[in-house]
Formats: sequence, structure tokens, C-alpha cells
Amino acid sequence: MDGFEIHDRRFAHYLLANAGLEELAGGFRWVEGPVWMGDWDCLLFQDLPRNRTMRWSERDGVTVFRDPSQYGNGQTRDGQGRLLACSHRDRCLIRTEHDGTRTTLVDTHAGRRLNAPNDVVVRADGTIWFTDPLYGISNDYEGGIQASEQPPALYRFDPATSEIRVAASDFDGPNGLAFSPDGRRLYVSETGDQSTEAPRQFIRVFDVDANGALTGGELFHTIAPGYCDGMKVDTDGNVWSSAADGVHCLSPQGELMGKVLVPHRVANVAWGGLFRNRLFIAGSQHLYAIFLNRRGVSFP
Repeated sequence: MDGFEIHDRRFAHYLLANAGLEELAGGFRWVEGPVWMGDWDCLLFQDLPRNRTMRWSERDGVTVFRDPSQYGNGQTRDGQGRLLACSHRDRCLIRTEHDGTRTTLVDTHAGRRLNAPNDVVVRADGTIWFTDPLYGISNDYEGGIQASEQPPALYRFDPATSEIRVAASDFDGPNGLAFSPDGRRLYVSETGDQSTEAPRQFIRVFDVDANGALTGGELFHTIAPGYCDGMKVDTDGNVWSSAADGVHCLSPQGELMGKVLVPHRVANVAWGGLFRNRLFIAGSQHLYAIFLNRRGVSFP
């Protein structure tokens, strides 16, 4: 089939013969952080270097949702449907309440400022997990140069107690993350120290116990070409990862099953639509989507 690479025959069943890649909009500087808002029937996403959160709907096309966004990056929703967003500029996690007001959830750890929260997910127990690399404070294009006060890390934040703790610290540049459908595995992309000649770039997988402690962290998959920036999981546990040539579908065992080819480098993806079977794709300066014969996980 045109527009795809099939590496495992199972992947052919994930494709729909009459549903190809659609370009929904273009002309952005760099698209990031897509999140589906089912009750609003729209997608929110970041035009990160332009410092705006955008809104796309089938009816209205693209409109501005928030300006400025404080250089927002990764977004998700919590169990109450509230929007959570990472801010590079303010170096924090922001929650949008139901009345539209914004609450800073966390901006420090151990008395020192976070770096630039990058991506965020919520586990079924309500805890919020986010990555905190240095990318958003290392240049003036995505938030502004600021001094780092602590090393990159993966954090677990409990909004019920306001407890924040380092979940894993052996990263050079933790980036995208996603839970397995049962919440017992956590996938984290390592995109490395970009100041080095050959940064470490691969996806790792951790086991998560009932108390939120991580074990493991072994190599899950190395994306080629490019690397994994962001990813999402479907109901069968397959991982849909961004890559330089599109979106790669990986089995729960880390095998490459197939690719959705995209004309531009992909930063992140999100499941959405009525049945959560539409994969929205942040492709550099463009927003794409494709209907698939798969459904994304329903939480949050």
C-alpha cells in the first residue's frame, strides 16, 4: 500500500484501504503536544516556537486557543478532564481548571527550579509523570536560555499530596513517554545530550509497581531513521512512535511492525476522534491525521 511500510503482516490489518494520510493544516513553526478533547470535539496542539496553543476541529479548522502559551510543549488530560501542559518558559506543569483559570502544579524539586518540562502523562491512579530535560532552556527558540539548576530527570508528581519525586535519573535527555494499557509498563524516549556529537537516542521500558516505583529501564527499541520524540499506545499495547520518516508501530516486544510514512519529521502523535481510532500527527510545520483500524487507550 502506498504511504506505508509493512514489516509484519499484522500491521496490514491496522490499515484501512480507503483511509490515507491527510494534511489538516500547515504554516506552523514546529508542531508539538497534540491532545484530543473529546467533549469539545477538537484537538489542541502547540505551535511551540510561536508561543501559542492552537485548536483544530473538523468544523472550524484551526484557531488560536491560547496566546501566549508560555512556550507550552507536551499536553494531556487528568482523570477529571482538566488540561495539563508543560511550560518551557515558566519551567513548570500547568493545569487548566474547568472554569478556565490556570494553576501551577509544580515548578521545583528539592528547593530548585525544574528545567523545562517536556512531556506529561497521567496514570490511572491519578499520579502525573513528566520528563524534564534541558532542551527548553538551552536556546531562545523554544522558551529562552536560562540556567539549569538540576540534572535531567523523569518525575512522578502526586496532585493529591503535592509530593514530587524523581522516578528515574539515569537519562541525558528524557523526552516522550507513554504507559501500557494496564499501567504496568512505562515507555520513555531518551533523546540524549544534543551538545554531544553522538547523543544516546532510543526508547526504554520500565516496570511500574503498585506504589509507582520503577524497575528495569532496559532498551526497548531504537528508531531509525531519526529518533523517538513522542509516542502513544493502542489498546493492544502497540507503541506508535515518532520518527524522521513518519510514525513507526512497535509491538509490545519492541519489534518494528510497520510505518505510516509522513513527508516531514514527526515530533509527536495523539489518538482522537469519536472512536479514538484517528491518529493525529505533529509533523514539523504541519498537522496530519490518519484513520486506522486500531484504537488508542482511553485513559486519561
